[in-house]
Amino acid sequence: MTTLDPLHIACPDCLRAIRVPAARLAQAPRCPACHTALLRSSPIELTDAGFTTFLSRNDLPVLVDFWAPWCGPCRQYGPIVAEAAARWQGHVVVAKVNSDTATQTSSRLGIRSIPTTVLFRGGVEVARQAGALAPQDLTRFVATHLHGALP
Repeated sequence: MTTLDPLHIACPDCLRAIRVPAARLAQAPRCPACHTALLRSSPIELTDAGFTTFLSRNDLPVLVDFWAPWCGPCRQYGPIVAEAAARWQGHVVVAKVNSDTATQTSSRLGIRSIPTTVLFRGGVEVARQAGALAPQDLTRFVATHLHGALP
């Protein structure tokens, strides 16, 4: 892919697929329909209603943290996931799914323990890791399965 090739990026708010030239990813592209930022420096909250649509409309890899508010390890892992979202903005989309409220998605994907981190590419799961990861282990997990270095 060249810097002129467009990528499809799902708007986190209206879920439209927006074509963005790869060279413009660093320029804070916005959705032409709802004017929200397409790329976020914090994790995107996904629900049952938008999960599949969001994944299928993103050419960027999507890292999803399945968590619950009552889970101690999830609360400890949250800042690590948030830091990854800021660091990888424009390279990997980072999202969170509350497994207590997104029960259909959690069930369909067989989420049995939390936190669970799942990496998707082209809407397809490519890797999964149960349990909280240290920052360097999360980076290694993503880089290994994307076959490349991360920022």
